[in-house]
Amino acid sequence: METDFVLFSARHWGVILAIPLASALLRLAAGRRAERGRTVRLSTGVFLAVNELVWYGYRLYTEGVRFPEALPLNLCDLSLWLTVFTLLTLNRWLFDATWFVGIGGASMAVLTPELWAPFWSYPTMYFFTAHGGVIASLIFLAWSGMARPRRHAFWRAMLVLHAWAAFVGAFNLIFHTNYMYLCGKPHAPSLLDYMGPWPWYILTGEAVAVAVFGLLALPFVRRRVEEWSERCG
Repeated sequence: METDFVLFSARHWGVILAIPLASALLRLAAGRRAERGRTVRLSTGVFLAVNELVWYGYRLYTEGVRFPEALPLNLCDLSLWLTVFTLLTLNRWLFDATWFVGIGGASMAVLTPELWAPFWSYPTMYFFTAHGGVIASLIFLAWSGMARPRRHAFWRAMLVLHAWAAFVGAFNLIFHTNYMYLCGKPHAPSLLDYMGPWPWYILTGEAVAVAVFGLLALPFVRRRVEEWSERCG
């Protein structure tokens, strides 16, 4: 199959704008009652998990076993399952890491997707549902007040990101794979195209990750400052 997807076309913008809309709908569905919010949160976690497991089944049925390729070792795979467990448990440590790793990684995938199938096909619909679902779910949790990054969450997220990258890098070295694009850039246009050749784009990516994580932390830093000012005032 070949993709007919066009970067930042009307359809692409439709997908991008659908993500905050999905967050708003989840927030509206949750309402103000704790039990209702819990039902929405758990249902969203189950939906993302089932969506991912169905995808695994589809890949296994259509492609068979392809070890060491086609394993869920990319950053977005980690983000997806971190988001699922965060939704199901509301574990504060998980949310600390997932807020940054999940939104940071999934947003890059949504903005510059590497697709190989037509837009109106199951693989493409799965791709945007999974990645968009991660972003929408995390925004919903923060928006509803169910969870928000705590102090030092930035550093916890950086620790998780680099621990996962180290594990995946070792796997790539042993099995000659290219998970997380640590050994080469994706074929589709991406932000990595502007970061220099290998391995320099990895170092540039570090700076971009720090900047993106910093932006994601900013609303909560401001809120903590405002709360501190109110207590002191």
